[in-house]
Amino acid sequence: MPSELELQISPIVQESLVHNTRTLVNLQSLTASLFGVSAGILGLESYSGFLYYLIFSLITSALFYVVRVAPTSIASEKPPLDTSRYFRGPVEFWTGGLMNGLAGFILTWTLFYGLVSA
Repeated sequence: MPSELELQISPIVQESLVHNTRTLVNLQSLTASLFGVSAGILGLESYSGFLYYLIFSLITSALFYVVRVAPTSIASEKPPLDTSRYFRGPVEFWTGGLMNGLAGFILTWTLFYGLVSA
């Protein structure tokens, strides 16, 4: 959590937090559908499909962190994996889009599984 002095020097704007969260959720929803397509084409079933989704969603969050968040955190000398300046918290950053993208994943997973196995 930033100190009061840090907030006075560099305030956190709520509109920016909402925009950042919306951008991450949109990315995770889009990739969830793409992961569903690939899981259906690969013929994954049951727990292996859900594990596939979980792993690749976390990889997507990690890539987003490396490309967009980490360079600015390094420049501002923040501790590693600190997302509090750009998101409401680390849990929201790493797992926020999992439930939002799950429906799209299942939809495209079952569609492409049915198309490939038919």
